[in-house]
Amino acid sequence: MSNPFAWIVEPLDPKQPLKKFFNLNKLGDARYARLPFSIRVLLEAAVRNCDDFLVKKEDVENILNWKVVQHKNVEVPFKPARVILQDFTGVPAVVDFAAMRDAVKKLGGDPEKINPICPADLVIDHSIQVDFNRGSDSLQKNQDLEFERNKERFEFLKWGSQAFQNMRIIPPGSGIIHQVNLEYLARVVFDQDGYYYPDSVVGTDSHTTMIDGLGVLGWGVGGIEAEAVMLGQPISMVLPEVVGYKLLGNPQPLVTSTDIVLTITKHLRQVGVVGKFVEFFGPGVAQLSIADRATIANMCPEYGATAAFFPVDDISIGYLVQTGRDKEKITCTRKYLEAVGMLRDFKNSSQDPDFTQVVELDLHTVVPCCSGPKRPQDKVAVSDMKKDFETCLGAKQGFKGFQIAPDFHNSKVKFTFEGCDFELAHGSVVIAAITSCTNTSNPSVMLGAGLLAKKAVEAGLTVKPYIKTSLSPGSGVVTYYLKESGVMHYLSQLGFDVVGYGCMTCIGNSGPLPESVVEAITKGDLVAAGVLSGNRNFEGRVHPNTRANYLASPPLVIAYAIAGTIRIDFEKEPLGINPSGKKIFLKDIWPTRSEIQAIEHQFVIPGMFKEVYQKIETVNKSWNALDAPSDKLYTWNPKSTYIKSPPFFDGLTLALQTPKSIEDAYVLLNFGDSVTTDHISPAGNIARNSPAARYLTSRGLTPREFNSYGSRRGNDAVMARGTFANIRLVNKFIDKQGPQTVHFPSGETLDVFDAAERYKQAGHPLIVLAGKEYGAGSSRDWAAKGPFLLGVKAVLAESYERIHRSNLVGMGVIPLQYLPGEDAGTLGLTGRERYTIIIPEKLKPQMNVQIKLDTGKTFHAIMRFDTDVELTYFHNGGILNYMIRKMAS
Repeated sequence: MSNPFAWIVEPLDPKQPLKKFFNLNKLGDARYARLPFSIRVLLEAAVRNCDDFLVKKEDVENILNWKVVQHKNVEVPFKPARVILQDFTGVPAVVDFAAMRDAVKKLGGDPEKINPICPADLVIDHSIQVDFNRGSDSLQKNQDLEFERNKERFEFLKWGSQAFQNMRIIPPGSGIIHQVNLEYLARVVFDQDGYYYPDSVVGTDSHTTMIDGLGVLGWGVGGIEAEAVMLGQPISMVLPEVVGYKLLGNPQPLVTSTDIVLTITKHLRQVGVVGKFVEFFGPGVAQLSIADRATIANMCPEYGATAAFFPVDDISIGYLVQTGRDKEKITCTRKYLEAVGMLRDFKNSSQDPDFTQVVELDLHTVVPCCSGPKRPQDKVAVSDMKKDFETCLGAKQGFKGFQIAPDFHNSKVKFTFEGCDFELAHGSVVIAAITSCTNTSNPSVMLGAGLLAKKAVEAGLTVKPYIKTSLSPGSGVVTYYLKESGVMHYLSQLGFDVVGYGCMTCIGNSGPLPESVVEAITKGDLVAAGVLSGNRNFEGRVHPNTRANYLASPPLVIAYAIAGTIRIDFEKEPLGINPSGKKIFLKDIWPTRSEIQAIEHQFVIPGMFKEVYQKIETVNKSWNALDAPSDKLYTWNPKSTYIKSPPFFDGLTLALQTPKSIEDAYVLLNFGDSVTTDHISPAGNIARNSPAARYLTSRGLTPREFNSYGSRRGNDAVMARGTFANIRLVNKFIDKQGPQTVHFPSGETLDVFDAAERYKQAGHPLIVLAGKEYGAGSSRDWAAKGPFLLGVKAVLAESYERIHRSNLVGMGVIPLQYLPGEDAGTLGLTGRERYTIIIPEKLKPQMNVQIKLDTGKTFHAIMRFDTDVELTYFHNGGILNYMIRKMAS
C-alpha cells in the first residue's frame, strides 16, 4: 500500500540519493515543534509506516494533536524499530513461535510464514547463578554449571537462531541484556532499507527502559505482545501523557547516580506517573553522563512510568564515540537528528516542548541513600538506615514492618563457619552483591567501588567470610577497565570476585547460603539482610532467607559488607577496627568525585568496547560447540523437562468462538495490594516440597537437577505448577504466608496448583481478587500464562501494572477493575462467594460489566480492554491465536 506521506521523503545527503528520510519539518505543522521529543519518535514511526490500514492518517493527526488529545484515551499504533529479549522470556517466545508453526501447518497454512519480521536480538543473561563466589575460578565454575543445567535450553535457542530469520542470539557469558543494548546493540538512528529513522525498541524485560538514557525510546512489553511485534504487528497504545522532569543544579561530591535514581524513584511514585512517559529536561541533565542517565532510565518500572526518556544531545553523541561506534554512522546520526529536530540542547530553554505537567528536582538536594527493606520506592537516607531498620523490626507486618516482638529485637545466634565462631543478629548482612545492569553499566560507581575497596584493604579492613559477596558485571568491558585501573585486585581481596556476566543476584539467582548461616537465621527467626546494587528488592526475590533487602550503590554495598550489618550509623560508628586497633570510618575511605573522574577518563576508552564486542557472538567456546537441529519445524522431545510444546493452541480452529459469560466462578486467591509478578510467577529456586518439585521428581530428577523456575519457562507443566508458588505469598484465605489456598467445595487447604486442578476437574471456572498495583514488577508473560493454565478466567483488582494487564489481555484472561471508590472492603466481598460475570454480546473498550454473586448481591466493574485491538485479541482467545488465524488464512 502507498504511503500518503511519501511526499515528505528526501535524501539526507544529496550526494547519496538512495539514503532517504521522512522530513517531518516538511509537514509545515507548527504543532510538531511543541511536541515532547519522545512523542516525536512516535510521530515519525506513524508517518513512515502509514498505510491507511495498520497505521492511518488519523493516527498521525492524533499524535500531532497530542496536546489536545493526551487526556482522552486516544489509541494509536506504534511500530518499534526492533525487539529485544532475554533468555527467561525469550525461551517461551521461541517455544511459542515453534508451536505457532505447528498450529499454522495444522490449519493448512505455510509454517515458515511464522518468522520475525521486525529485527530481534536475544541476550542470554538470566541463567547463571552465584553457586561459587570465592576465588578466581568462581567465574568458570559458575559458567560450567550454567551450561550443565541449561544445555537443553541453549540447544533449543541455537536451533531458533538458525530456524528463524531476522533473529540474533547473544551467547551466555556476554553480559546483561540492557548493558549490551546500551554499549553495543543500540543504533540511536537506524539505517535500513534505504531509510534513516530513530531507533526504538520494545523488550520482554521491564528494564528495557534503560536505553531511554541514550535517547532510544524503549520500554518493556509482555512476551506475548513482543511476539506480535516480531510478526510485524504494531503495538496498540493509548497516547500517553508526558511528565516533564526538570533537573537543576549539580550533585554533591559524595553523591552517586544510584542515590539520584533512588531519590527520583520515590519522588515520581509520589507524583504518580503510571502509564505515562517521563521526559527529562533542564540544565541539570547536561551534568549527567549517559551512564548516569541510563541508571535513572533503568529504574523507570520502579517509579511506574512507561518510558523515562532523555533526548539525544551532544553527550549522547560523545558516548557513541566513547563506546567505539562507527564514525561514519555517528556523523549520519547527528545529521539526521538535526534535520528532523530531534537533537536536544538541554541548556537552551527555547527548545523546551510542551508537557502535561512539570516537576523539578535540584540535584544538589540529593543525599546518599538506600531503598528498602521490601520495595525500591522506599528510600532511606544512609544517615537514617539504622534507625529506620530498627523501627521496621517492630512495626506491623507490611512493606515497612517485620512484626518482631520487642523482647527479641536484640536476639543473637552463634554459629560456626569454616572452623571459626561468628554471631548473627537482626540486620546482619549475609548477601552483598554488586550486580544488575542498573549500576554495573556505570563506570563512575564501579570505579568508585573499586577505589573504596583499595582504600579499605590498605586501611586493614576485611569482610567476614560467611557473607556471600559477589561481583557480576554487565559486560566484559567492566572487567577490562577494573583490571586496567588496578582496582580488581582489591575487590577480590574483599571477596568481590567476578562470578559471572548476567543478572544473577538481582533476579534471585543468588545461589545457596552456607548451611550454618541458614540454620542460624532459622533458629533465631532473624531478619537477615541482603544489600545489592540492583533495581528490585521485593520480598522473597533476592533470597528466601533475606527478609530485608536494600538497594544501594556499589560503594555502599562494599561498605555494608565490611560493617557486617545495616544497623550502623556511618557518621558516628566505625566501619571496623584495623589490626593496629585504629577505628576506620566510611568517610576515611570514600573516594571523591574528582578521583573517580580522573581514573574513568584514563581507563574507560573506545578500544575496550571494540575489543570486547567485535567477538561477542563467537567468544563462548561452549556455545560454539553446541549441536542444534536444523529442521524448520522443531522436533519436540517428550522426555524433556525444559522444552515442551504448550497447550495454548490445542483445538484451535479458523472460525471465531463467541465469548461467553463466566458462570459461578470460585475465587482461587484473595490478595491485598502490590502483588508482584514475583508472587505470581517466581523466578528463583524450586522449593523441594512444591508441586513443581513433585512433578520433576516424578520425571526422575533429583533436587540438585531442579534448576530455577526461570530456566524452565519453556515447560508449561513446570510453570503452571510454579504459578503462585512464592513462599511469601499472602492470601487472605490463609492465616500465614505461603503458596496455599482453600479449596471451598471440600474445605481443604491445598497448594494453589492442586486446588486449581481440583476445580478444573470439576469444571469450575476461577477468578482472582486483588487490591492495588496487581502484577507490579518484572514483565513476565508466565504471570499471565500460568493463571490461564490454572483455569483463571478473570482477575478483579483495584488497579494493574501496565505490562501485566497487557499480558492478561494477550492470554484472553479478563482484567476487571473496581469502579472508582469501590473495592472488596466497600462491597463486602469475602472471596468465599461464587461470581457470575456477564459478558455482553457487543463489547467496547473500558465498558462496565455486571457481576452477580451467589449471595444475591450485584455490582459493576470496568472491563479493562482499553483499545479496540485488545477486544479483537479477546474475541480470538488471545493475541497468539489471532496471529495464527491471520497467518493461516
